[in-house]
Amino acid sequence: MSEVPEAEVVFVVADLAGYTALTEAHGSKQAASVVTRYVELAQEALEPGTRLVERAGDELLIVADDAARALRVAARLRDAVEREPLFPTVRVGIHAGRALEQDGRYFGTPLNVAARVAAHARGGQILCTEEVRRLAGEPDDVEYRPVGPVRFKNVTDPIVIVEVVAGRRAGEPTAVDPVCRMLVRPETAPARLPFAGRTYHFCSFECARAFAERPEAYAEA
Repeated sequence: MSEVPEAEVVFVVADLAGYTALTEAHGSKQAASVVTRYVELAQEALEPGTRLVERAGDELLIVADDAARALRVAARLRDAVEREPLFPTVRVGIHAGRALEQDGRYFGTPLNVAARVAAHARGGQILCTEEVRRLAGEPDDVEYRPVGPVRFKNVTDPIVIVEVVAGRRAGEPTAVDPVCRMLVRPETAPARLPFAGRTYHFCSFECARAFAERPEAYAEA
């Protein structure tokens, strides 16, 4: 059997920040509905030269043949997620390099690095490596903010990371429910509670009640 050659691939790894908290607060049925919708949004964000190839729980793997396309898809997905009512935030990591595809699955260090970069991102944030920034150049409506070199477990050298600022965030939510980690708009949140000099907003009275019972377990430092 001939050996399958490695190829240059851009990996986009996206997962839902706070998905575990959402499942605990609202149950597996609602969590499954959120993931179903999340996959639909990812499919809608794709463009020629990009594919959704794998899902593991709330983590999606998108591959692209071009770094600029990868950035656009990531921005569209992030913006679509943030327009959804009562939805968690998404965090995205992007890296590029040579990898092996076998039976529709990818293997290689670049994929592992992309996953580590995604885990390093905050909810709503798109991070990419300096390699991706170099390959993508300066596309329209994209800016980069330096994050710096980051050391990841089992990765020998530090990876230089930049934040990708792209897309339009019309109606961007400004609060996250501290219990279930869903995006909420303060002006329409069903409930709000003060604690330690801050006001917290909630997607439901159930989440507000859980917070009131144990605020120290949910309040941000």
